Amino acid sequence: MPALLSHANRDEWFHPLSAWLHCRFHGGQTSDSDGHLVEFRYLQPIEGLRERMLQHRKMKPFLVSLLTLLLVAGQSAQTANSPPSKIQVVELRGDAGGKRFDGIGIVNGGGATSVLLKDYPEPQRSQILDLVFKPKFGASVSALFVEIPGDGNSTQGSMPSHRRTRDDLNYHRGYTWWILREAKQRNPNLTLDGTAWSAPGWIGNGEFWSQDTANYYVKWLEGLRKVYGLEFDAIGCRNERGVNLEFVKLLRTTLDANGFNKVKIHAFDNWQDDKFDFVSSLLNDEKVREAVDIIGAHILYSKTPASKEVQRMAAQINKPIWNTEEHVYKKGFDCAISIVEAFNESFIRSGATKIVNWYDIAGVYPIEPYSEDPAMVLAHSPWSGHYKVREALWGYAHYGQFTEVGWQYLNGGSGDLKEGGTFVTLKSNGNDYSIIIETKEAKAPQQVSFRISGGLSSNVISVWRSNMRDQFIRQAAIKPANGEFTVRLEPDSIYSLSTTTGQQKGSFNNIPAAKPFPFPYSENFDQYSSPKDRGYLPRYTADIAEVFEIADCPNKTGRCLRQVIPVPPLSWAPEWMPYTILGDDAWQNYEVSTDVYLNAGESAAVMGRINHVGTGWGSIPKGYFLQLGDDGECKLVVVRGEKKKNEPVGDAEQQALIKARKDDSEGGEKILGTVRLNNIGPNRWHNLKLRFDGTTITGFVNGKLALTVTDHLYSRGMTGLMAGGGKKLSMPYFDNLLIRGLR
Repeated sequence: MPALLSHANRDEWFHPLSAWLHCRFHGGQTSDSDGHLVEFRYLQPIEGLRERMLQHRKMKPFLVSLLTLLLVAGQSAQTANSPPSKIQVVELRGDAGGKRFDGIGIVNGGGATSVLLKDYPEPQRSQILDLVFKPKFGASVSALFVEIPGDGNSTQGSMPSHRRTRDDLNYHRGYTWWILREAKQRNPNLTLDGTAWSAPGWIGNGEFWSQDTANYYVKWLEGLRKVYGLEFDAIGCRNERGVNLEFVKLLRTTLDANGFNKVKIHAFDNWQDDKFDFVSSLLNDEKVREAVDIIGAHILYSKTPASKEVQRMAAQINKPIWNTEEHVYKKGFDCAISIVEAFNESFIRSGATKIVNWYDIAGVYPIEPYSEDPAMVLAHSPWSGHYKVREALWGYAHYGQFTEVGWQYLNGGSGDLKEGGTFVTLKSNGNDYSIIIETKEAKAPQQVSFRISGGLSSNVISVWRSNMRDQFIRQAAIKPANGEFTVRLEPDSIYSLSTTTGQQKGSFNNIPAAKPFPFPYSENFDQYSSPKDRGYLPRYTADIAEVFEIADCPNKTGRCLRQVIPVPPLSWAPEWMPYTILGDDAWQNYEVSTDVYLNAGESAAVMGRINHVGTGWGSIPKGYFLQLGDDGECKLVVVRGEKKKNEPVGDAEQQALIKARKDDSEGGEKILGTVRLNNIGPNRWHNLKLRFDGTTITGFVNGKLALTVTDHLYSRGMTGLMAGGGKKLSMPYFDNLLIRGLR
């Protein structure tokens, strides 16, 4: 809008001029080119205007120009900013009381979500963590929920356990400890929470709901406390695996007996429509009621909310409701605004006072499931240092930079907007407050008037807005007058209104450009002088099922890579074989080779043209592998994903994806060639090489041709290493990995 129409000089021009011209006086709000809210007024002339102007000919040139400007401004305002409907009034009383706000945040894990993040160079690795966890900088989440690793696949991949046998204990495996430490260093007020998806196979002799599991959790919490100086605020029983009332009592007793009586238990973190059926048991069983501190469930926004009856029962026994895993699988700004909608609606519809979304940072390969949606940062390229901030991050910021755990959902300060959208009001322990608003799919602009009383701050209100064009942009501040202020809300926008200060749109300059995975590529694992410092994991491998760690080589000096899980874990998702991947899914014609050391009864394989590693429920890949057993049996196999590709399995989203995909192609494994080789045996090294040249696929063992086949199915994909499966898993060693072009 022209300066003439700005808020500062409107009275100087409009009131005398409107009186002189005898015009009607209209107004509203719009945004200037910088995105600031600006009040505008326009004049609508009444009958006789033309005659009055002509009587004052000396003023005619000026008045004609001025009137033209005013009319054009008024017409454009009417066109671009449809007149808002009747103002909605919201009463905000600081003494109204309300439920405790337990935070908003993200899940790290539930599928090896940060496996590539650990390999990023500095400063990019720290930048990514700052954007997620640093207060009043980026997303600024207030809650972190982690997977307690259990060696088995739990969506994208698997993460190493601290206790993979009954007698084993190691608090340095993997990267979850590191994520927790880095996040808490950035925000000491961050709440920490988690549960297991998978667990080692020795647990309970195959039964998860057991004393072994309770002891397993305690040992993990002890490592978190003694080695890293951190404490969990809460813990779940298990992710999405039903209800066991006896176990939750057992877990409470075990935690209390080992010095973790302050750790709260949420139960039972399921997603199905019957996920709240157990709540009635809390009313009838005192021991269960004492054990369960929080009623936890998944996807309250995207699937089934807590009913009024569930909320009534929760209030009766004084138990908060938490949305312990929400799913917002959206693109672009739709993801950002849907995140805010999820946070708002989880409280408005279900009374949930803590909401965490799966998941945070996509430190995974692009072929892994959910490699982009719903993460807030994409970290697919550690070899280049490139990362990308998605619009989703600023959805979190609209909550994270304006609230803190321990604030209060103000009674009467949350609900639906008349023209579409929702709002939530949160009050600090003092008199500050923040109002978080989303107008997703609203049909027209709307005005809302907030009346402030009950000791709430009368300070200036900062305003931040996001829309499809620009995210997290500061607007003109609002000064309440006589305990009231009015805002105009545009459709499909996010607003944060707050008496707090210090918010910013954090960013970093000179993010490196993305580069392809290094090619050719070699790895002999000898560069890792202290494997413990890396969580025993090498660069760039992503374990899809079970765990491949840096280890001392047998029968020679130096380091190797070894599959270290002895028996199948109690995996969250169905598994295939232990395998890990690395490389570039655009690779076509190349050869990949590795040395393998087989123990008695074991097999190992080198993989290529891997273009799929499961849907998130199950980890059967698509691609090829050359496998060698200690008995000399050698086979070249194409694996084509799930055998029953259209069977509705997994959670609600998985079933929807399967239905939409309609994949009628043949699945499962197909042996393309097999041969029995001489001079192969256990406890010695052999070399496997797999070569791809168009449709010709060739396997070599110890430098000699073993198998040649022709197959047209897959023309490109990554490489991988695989260990044999069964009731007892193969635990081979791998060394001298080499990936190169054809000569």
